[in-house]
Amino acid sequence: MPSSTVAIALADALDVSSSYLLSPSSVSLESVEFRKEASAKAKERAVVEADVLDHVDRYLQIEQILGLDDSSREEQDWTPYDVRTVEDAESAALSLRATWDLGNRPISDITELLEERGIKVFKLRLPSSVDGLTCDVRRTDGYDLSVIVYSDEKSIERQRFTIAHELGHMVMGVLPELSEELVCNRFAAAFLVPADELKREVGRHRLNFGFGELVEIKQKYGISAAALVTRMQELGIIRQKTSDDIFRGIGSTWKSKEPCPLSRSESPRRFRRLCLRALAEDEISQSRAAELLRLPVSEIEHIMAGPVSR
Repeated sequence: MPSSTVAIALADALDVSSSYLLSPSSVSLESVEFRKEASAKAKERAVVEADVLDHVDRYLQIEQILGLDDSSREEQDWTPYDVRTVEDAESAALSLRATWDLGNRPISDITELLEERGIKVFKLRLPSSVDGLTCDVRRTDGYDLSVIVYSDEKSIERQRFTIAHELGHMVMGVLPELSEELVCNRFAAAFLVPADELKREVGRHRLNFGFGELVEIKQKYGISAAALVTRMQELGIIRQKTSDDIFRGIGSTWKSKEPCPLSRSESPRRFRRLCLRALAEDEISQSRAAELLRLPVSEIEHIMAGPVSR
């Protein structure tokens, strides 16, 4: 066991609390898969994994306090979809939509959707070289969990696509000779923008698109304009030449600046709701809620009191 001085230094370096570092934990991360660029460092990976463990540990504590630690076990069960070609990702996305009874409608909040299905989703401060990650959480005293993490510094459109991409890694079994990243990109696009619905919206074959129409469609499905154009080219709605013309013309700046970005925000909210529920039901104290939520006690008091009328 480290001394208190060393423990505080370790906690500062890993950006976690010293109580988390010194308390016994029954969880560990398995099958951690980072979506990262070549510049991601081992130290960055270690910091992210420590942060994920901290969030998972607190999440499981509040579920255990409320007796909900087995509540999402059934929702997490699915049979991995075998993918032998990139196009099979389309079928996998449609099958999962059918299993979850989503139809072809746009997904307004993909974070909340996955939380409802028993997947733990965290929006964290990640290194610029890391878009997201998936992992399994191994528990010594309960069933295993699936976790998706995405960056809070990316655009909302990119966050949504990253979550869907990580979901693809989670639910598909991809042959080793295929590029799993390309397959999961195709899954993410198909999950967010079903082919039949998009073709009904814009037509099966188009020669060109104007800026206004593209913006309206990207806003409807909550994806980036560049991802939308790529999706239409994949489905044969537009030819490669049309796609190239769009990116040379109105889309020449889309990689650095998203046109008409989404105004709505998505964040995991279930953990916070559970903490406030436990506090309201006197299952935990205000100081315990503050510790779990990493907030000052004064802010917890303000949240529970609500607006004060004069």
